Amino acid sequence: MANYRMTIQYDGTRYSGWQSQHATDATIQGKLETVLTRMTGQQVDVIGSGRTDAGVHAIGQVANFHLKQPRNTGELLDGLNRYLPEDIAVSSLTEVDERFHSRYQAVCKTYRYRIHTGEVPDVFARRYVYDYRIPLDVERMREAAGLLLGEHDFKSFCGNTRMKKSTVRTLYEIRVEEHESEIDLFFTGNGFLQNMVRILTGTLIEVGDGRREPGSMTDVLARRDRQAAGYTAPALGLALLSVEYEGDGQNTMEQA
Repeated sequence: MANYRMTIQYDGTRYSGWQSQHATDATIQGKLETVLTRMTGQQVDVIGSGRTDAGVHAIGQVANFHLKQPRNTGELLDGLNRYLPEDIAVSSLTEVDERFHSRYQAVCKTYRYRIHTGEVPDVFARRYVYDYRIPLDVERMREAAGLLLGEHDFKSFCGNTRMKKSTVRTLYEIRVEEHESEIDLFFTGNGFLQNMVRILTGTLIEVGDGRREPGSMTDVLARRDRQAAGYTAPALGLALLSVEYEGDGQNTMEQA
């Protein structure tokens, strides 16, 4: 079996998330599998590094798939970008070791959340930013973010209140960047729970607009209760920027 790794970018606006669903064909995974199956003449299962929610975008989603017989990576890449919808593109495709698994072997992910703070909406960015016109105190947000770093039980920041698996994760960095009419939040960690980045964002916004104190993050973590954290920020401002793996750059067999 030949194993292929690809990096994918997509505008998630009109999709019901990454994961294939029986009720709809409007998913990123579903579109990729349909095109690959038609191109290769065999049923292809695409494994993503993680599931992005409906409306969430990606610049550096990583996925892998297996084929019974090796195929030219350049031809696969060209075919995918020819037949995929215009809001999905494969930016790179390489043949990798058969044991590579995009989800289980991921060691680090980075997400970005964009908050538009200008008085006038940005019409051309409306699908990719959360239009929030209330002033936000960036220094308060940075103070709160610092208390969330490290290994914690993030159950309070999990959208699945019936989660039975471990909700312990490690956040390596939360970076808050302020621009003229936009605040960008960057989250880097070893993994993220359902809606976790959007709930973290909503909570930090509540700190920034004065509804919460920065120091309250310690109590929010300790309570392990979804009701203790802030609201879930809208999906449209969120994008998966990158997924990292141990030995990146060393397991590639053929570069497209």
